[in-house]
Amino acid sequence: MAITAAQVKELREATGAGMMDAKKALTETDGDMDAAVDWLRTKGLAKAAKKSGRVAAEGLVALAVNNGKGVAIEMNSETDFVAKNADFQKLVSDIAEVALETGEDVEVVKAAHLNGKKVEDVITDAIARIGENMNLRRMHILEGDTLVHYVHNAAADGMGKIGVLVALKGEDNGIGKQIAMHIAATNPAALSESDLDPAVVEKEKQVQIDIARESGKPEQVIEKMIEGRMKKFTAEVTLLNQQFVVNPDLTVGQAAKEAGVEITGFVRMEVGEGIEKKEEDFAAEVAKTAAGN
Repeated sequence: MAITAAQVKELREATGAGMMDAKKALTETDGDMDAAVDWLRTKGLAKAAKKSGRVAAEGLVALAVNNGKGVAIEMNSETDFVAKNADFQKLVSDIAEVALETGEDVEVVKAAHLNGKKVEDVITDAIARIGENMNLRRMHILEGDTLVHYVHNAAADGMGKIGVLVALKGEDNGIGKQIAMHIAATNPAALSESDLDPAVVEKEKQVQIDIARESGKPEQVIEKMIEGRMKKFTAEVTLLNQQFVVNPDLTVGQAAKEAGVEITGFVRMEVGEGIEKKEEDFAAEVAKTAAGN
């Protein structure tokens, strides 16, 4: 019988199997969905489905750079143990290279090919093989005249928990790595004041207004207070205005200028940013198990 795309999609969503594996399973079982699930399980291709609901908040950030173009990707796993696995590290490195070539976004990278298979299917195979949920969560491309990259607490070459890319105009004489290390440590929100998200600025301003009004001071005094506090906030969260950790007497922008370079962009990516990790109550879990629940 003819196997439809809708059937393949349904089986893929139910099992996490690759497209070709799902189609073959349906062909082998004459379109019987339940039998196709069993067929995939016997082949070890449906294991990934059991892992897909688990939170993957560990993993690695990997960087790849070539000819003025750099990419940072985050590949998540459930445990830090897997992040130290050589197979997982090789997978992350290979995907970073694919991302550098294909660019654009995560979905484009997942659809691209790696060793004759779609990246998405390669990840699914790795989930079944290694036994943990994994996810290519995000990526960011940066281009510039000179690109400097830095990995904090590297687990392997070009990958670790925090990855930084810095784009410079001018010849780097060593300050690029210092700036990258500064970014890793301070996590600036934006390059300059004009690059800040207006919503972030407005939220901070409203917080400062509420705090100032609690003091009971007149509105005209509060306005001056808010102006000063917002200048301080901007200096603290924008890279060019932050005090340089290598020399706090200078801002990062001033230090770059003295070194004869201009910072045109940066990327800082840290494993697990924004992922809500489920906190397990171990005592409650033991009690639940002992009660037979």
